[in-house]
Amino acid sequence: MAASGSGDDVVIIKKYANRRLYDTESSSYITLERLAEMVRQKREFKVIDARSGDDITHAVLTQIIMEEEARGTTMLPVNFLRQLIGMYGNSMQASVPQYLEASLEAFQRNQSQLSEAMAGALAANPFAEMARRNMEMFAAAAGGGAAASSGGEGDDDTRKELAELRAQLAELQRKLDRLGG
Repeated sequence: MAASGSGDDVVIIKKYANRRLYDTESSSYITLERLAEMVRQKREFKVIDARSGDDITHAVLTQIIMEEEARGTTMLPVNFLRQLIGMYGNSMQASVPQYLEASLEAFQRNQSQLSEAMAGALAANPFAEMARRNMEMFAAAAGGGAAASSGGEGDDDTRKELAELRAQLAELQRKLDRLGG
């Protein structure tokens, strides 16, 4: 886990012999699920064995992963686990942690960039523009019902707007067809 700031931001969690975890920040006992939530929130914490004072953060994080995997939320394929186990004792063992960490950071950056790109694409969403125009057309039709029924200019405007909307819809359908196939 990357540091989120100064050492003061690190929450100390004490693990007692009875396997209970004590959050010194909130002065309460917490669960492994709460620690997993803290990881997702990018909260820094350090788990200390209450009796020996040893840092056991690594073991507790591994335990969280094991429990997530046991719940059926499998993210680690069997072949990956076998390869990882095979790396223990290997001459490359020392470089594996840095490689895995760098790979996950790159994956998260790519995921973030993809999310931003999708958000940008949706901001210029042609469907939103079409919905806005539909609402304008319905408002014009509802407000100008008398003018339209009298055969006035409002009738021609509504037909033009309807023709424009149909053309836009056809164009959107062509774009969707190209994307899908």
